[in-house]
Amino acid sequence: MLEEAPIANVAHVIQLAVAPVFLLTGIGGMLAVMTNRLGRIVDRARTVEAQLSLADDSGLWDVELPALSHRARLISVSISLCTLTALLVSSVIAILFLGAFATFDASVLVAALFIAAMLAFIVALIFFLREIFLAIATLRFGKER
Repeated sequence: MLEEAPIANVAHVIQLAVAPVFLLTGIGGMLAVMTNRLGRIVDRARTVEAQLSLADDSGLWDVELPALSHRARLISVSISLCTLTALLVSSVIAILFLGAFATFDASVLVAALFIAAMLAFIVALIFFLREIFLAIATLRFGKER
């Protein structure tokens, strides 16, 4: 009978940790999308730089490179904030387990870390959205180049 209490306690903590684990999965998906966008920005910048070295008139390319650089900075900040979010959510999960077996009340710390994680995620999404708006604003098709 004495073994059931710790097992029940662990089972309860695992139940509490399921939602943050699913959140980590979503954050991982966002990180994959963001790193893919960063890769595409870098590829485009390399293409533009190669064309810039061959072109006589570099006016158009001189405008595109700073825009790509700005987009890369925005998406890099977004990636950093999403990574911070994942670290904070992981800390929440770890502290849930520590709080279950230690003698301290972890509820305030867990709440504070979760709020910090959500704030970091919100700011990351704002930077991501800004990068998307900038990408759309600089989008050109056909012979406009």
